[in-house]
Amino acid sequence: MSVASDLTASSETASSETASSRAASLPDARRTLVATGVNHALHDGYTDLIYVLLPVWQAEFGLDYVALAFLRSLYNGALAALQMPASRLAQAWGARTVLVLGTVLSAAGYAIAGASGGLVGLGIGLLLGGAGSSTQHPLASAVIARAYGPGARGPLGTYNFTGDLGKAAVPPLVGLLLTLTGWRHALWVIAGAGIVVALAVARLLPRDPASRSGGAAARPAAHPSATGPGSGTGFRLLVAIGMLDNAARPAFLLYLPFLLQEKGAALTTVGLALSLVFVGGALGKAVCGRLGERLGVTRTVILTETGTALAILAVIVLPLAPGLILLPLLGVMLNGTSSVLYGTVPELAPGGRVERAFAVFYTWTLGGSALAAPLLYGRLGDAAGPHWAAVAAAGTALAVVPLMLALAPRLGAAHRQRA
Repeated sequence: MSVASDLTASSETASSETASSRAASLPDARRTLVATGVNHALHDGYTDLIYVLLPVWQAEFGLDYVALAFLRSLYNGALAALQMPASRLAQAWGARTVLVLGTVLSAAGYAIAGASGGLVGLGIGLLLGGAGSSTQHPLASAVIARAYGPGARGPLGTYNFTGDLGKAAVPPLVGLLLTLTGWRHALWVIAGAGIVVALAVARLLPRDPASRSGGAAARPAAHPSATGPGSGTGFRLLVAIGMLDNAARPAFLLYLPFLLQEKGAALTTVGLALSLVFVGGALGKAVCGRLGERLGVTRTVILTETGTALAILAVIVLPLAPGLILLPLLGVMLNGTSSVLYGTVPELAPGGRVERAFAVFYTWTLGGSALAAPLLYGRLGDAAGPHWAAVAAAGTALAVVPLMLALAPRLGAAHRQRA
């Protein structure tokens, strides 16, 4: 009884201290959200501007679809593989320092890619860019969670939304630059923007609480999540669903520029089309999050994945103008699912270790798509053409449905345990 009462008292004291600390540091919390949001917009824009450049690289270097998918996977593969090492590095250097250095490294990667004279230099630049971007997802999520405490779900949603703003802004900007100058000069401009963002993050982001409190704040906080025998199975199902969802997205976007060019689209139109998808995606993260609260996670994911598959098939067969009109709606469903899945990670985090669960979730979902793009969809595109590869992307989205039905009972169990 004595131990229990001591733990209760300690918990109450810690809760009151945490609450007062959060109230006292609200300006710091807002600065944290602004800094990580701007950083997220840049890095997500960096990741997806590659789609605009794929037709340019194909024409210049004479690449097939496997090679193009491999170039994209250099960036995304490094991004995925280094998520957990970046988290460990932050424990030694601090999240703020690693976030700033990661942004500088991504900018340097694009500068090197722009200065390269051939494929080797381009590949090295993309690898470095992906390595730099690996820092921001797990670390930014962690610093926001620590800054806002129990009220972090809303700010985390805002953080996710800023990434889609970057996706909507950077690809069309690069598409415009490509009409004014060469792709190498366009990458130097984008690299310069990365240095500016890195300086802004260094100025805005408060220093890590660990440097002022002996590291206690840096420890992952427990979360009321499923901890029963089936919790690990539920989390593994969620990761598998995330991998399929994350594979369907780049599998379609990889071929979208070529599908549009077959319909007569210019490079500026391709940039606009990607922007329409990503604007819809930004809206989808907000809409699908609320839809998930009303309809439930299972119904929402089934609705968005089925809608994604049907919309992809429609874009394949429609003429250019109707296809462009459909792209924002496709973006809503294509990106909206990820928002629902991301919000489910804390509910199924094994043992309540939310930060580690996020790192594992990002590693597997991003890594799976990085491997699938060249090995599966790239080869399919070369063998059967972009149309059938896009059809395969629609089939990948539909493959989520049976897994989601298997996960549904475990979601209910997680809710009952938290209640």
